[in-house]
Amino acid sequence: MQRLPTRRTALIGAVAVAAGSRAFAQPAPVTLLNVSYDPTRELYKAYNPVFAENWKRRTGQDVTIEQSHGGSGKQALSVLNGLQADVVTLGISGDIDELAVKGHLLAENWQSRLPDQSTPYHSTIVFLVRAGNPKKIRTWADLAQPGLQIITPNPKTSSGGRWNYIAAWISALKAPGGSETSARAYLEKVYKAVPVLDSGARGSTTTFTQRGVGDVLIAWENEAFLAQDELGPGKVEIVVPPISVLAEPPVAWVDTVTERKHTTAVAKAYLEGLYSERGQDIIGQNYYRPLTIKAQAKFGARFPKIPLVNVRDYGGWARLQPQHFADGALFDQLYKPPK
Repeated sequence: MQRLPTRRTALIGAVAVAAGSRAFAQPAPVTLLNVSYDPTRELYKAYNPVFAENWKRRTGQDVTIEQSHGGSGKQALSVLNGLQADVVTLGISGDIDELAVKGHLLAENWQSRLPDQSTPYHSTIVFLVRAGNPKKIRTWADLAQPGLQIITPNPKTSSGGRWNYIAAWISALKAPGGSETSARAYLEKVYKAVPVLDSGARGSTTTFTQRGVGDVLIAWENEAFLAQDELGPGKVEIVVPPISVLAEPPVAWVDTVTERKHTTAVAKAYLEGLYSERGQDIIGQNYYRPLTIKAQAKFGARFPKIPLVNVRDYGGWARLQPQHFADGALFDQLYKPPK
C-alpha cells in the first residue's frame, strides 16, 4: 500500500528542493591567479575588484583574483616550472610564446584569441632623470656621454629591460650613419655605465628613486609616471626621447590550468574585460595607453605624441629574442658586469 507523504516529509522535501535551487543559483567561489610583470601591480589592483563585482552581478559567482609580479622572463619561467597561472599578463609576446611552444600550456595561436593581437594596452620607453635634468639628457645618444650612471633592468629576466635595450639599439640604427657595428659600440657604452642590473623594472625604479643610485632611469612610460606621482613634485622629471618603441604587453589565459580548474570562462572574461570601456578607463588612469577612441580622447593629452617604432619591422621578438638575449647572444657579448 502506497503511503501519502506527511506534512513533515513534504516540508523536508521542499527545503531540500529550495536548497538545491540555491546551490544551482550560487556557483562555488573561484580564485584566479594572474601572473604578471613588474609595473602592472597598480593597474590590476584597480581592475580586479571592478571585474569581480561585474562577474558576481552577471553570474552570481564570487571570484577572487590573486596577483604575482616580477620580471616578465622570470615570471614566464616560473609558469613553465609549474606556477599555476590562470592568466598571464606579461611584458613581451615572446614570453607567452615560450609557454605555448616549450611548455605546451596554451594554444600556439593564442594571440588571435583576443583583439589587437591579445594586447589590451600599449606603452613606450622614456627616461626618468633627477630634478632639473643636471646631465641634460634629451636623446638616446645622450646616454653615451662620459661619466653617466644609467639604471635599467636585466634584459635576460625583465621585459622592461628588453624593451629598453631594443629601443636603444633601434635608435642607434636610425642615427645618421647608423649600422649594426655602430649600434653595438653604442650599447657597449650604455651598459658599461650601468652599475647594477635589477631582475625587474620595479626593482630598477626602487634603485633609482629610493636608493638614489644613477643619473637616469630607462623606464616604462607608466612606471615613470607612477614614480613621479609617488615622489611628488620637484624630485624627478620625465624626459621623452625623440623616438622610442611601441611596447605591446600581451595577455592570455593558460589552457592547461583553466581546463583543469574549470576556470576558462571566468579567465577569458577577465581578459576580455580589459577591452571594455570601464577596463580601458582603468588602463588610462594607470598611465597605460588605452586602445578605444573614447579612452584615448579622455587620456590622450597625457601621452606625448612621438614616433613609436614597431619591433615587427625588425623581425619581431621571434628574431630579436635569440639574436640579442639568448645565452651567448649579443647582450652577453657586449655586457661586462662591474667588478
